[in-house]
This record gives sequence, structure tokens and C-alpha cells, in this order.
Amino acid sequence: QVQLVDSGGGLVQAGGSLRLSCAASGRTFSSYCMGWFRQAPGKEREFVAAISWRGDRTRYADSVKGRFTISRDNAKNTAYLQMSSLKPEDTAVYFCAATPGPMNIVVSTTTLYNYWGQGTQVTVSS
Repeated sequence: QVQLVDSGGGLVQAGGSLRLSCAASGRTFSSYCMGWFRQAPGKEREFVAAISWRGDRTRYADSVKGRFTISRDNAKNTAYLQMSSLKPEDTAVYFCAATPGPMNIVVSTTTLYNYWGQGTQVTVSS
């Protein structure tokens, strides 16, 4: 089992920045691929970014490329999502997630993630 606690959300003006954190406990954090997803009201949960267990492979949704950066610190059992140049359409509840990541894979499919954080609200005002 892996327990995830995500934090760092808040209210920010368009063009601003936020950094989300995902603290993990339980089984070996460093063996898991970590992902960030988001869900806006009335919409399905969508992929935002993912990082391999070694941290050297990443993948991003086209909508956030160049604005968001995913990273991890395996010594601290924490993953991060640095969000810059935020837009009102980035408003959503953001969730971190974990899935076993053999062979240093990066996973972007929601249904392949086993463990989820509780979510943190990000609101971007125009």
C-alpha cells in the first residue's frame, strides 16, 4: 500500500504560479511512477503529467507543456508539480497518483494508477 497526501493548491490570478506537493508513505516510493491528474466540474479526470521512478523520464499533456514541470525527490518521498503561467482553464481539483513503475516507465493512463491522493483545489481567476 502507498498513501498519498497532496497539497499546495489555492487561489491564484491568471499568469501566476503554484507548486503542488505529493507526500507518499508506505511501500518504497522510489519504485513507483508518479502522476498528476486533474478534474474540473462536470468533466472527466484527465492526465496532466507523469514521471518515472528514476525521475529521468517525464510526459506532459499538450495543454500544460512548457508551463508545468513535474519532479520528484525520492529521498523525501515527495513528488511535485510546478505550475506557471496559469490560465483560468487550469482550474480543477488536482490529484497525485502512483503506480508500480518497472523498467522506468512513464504512465499516462488514469486507470493504470493504483493509488490516489485526496486532491487539492486549484482556482485560477481571470
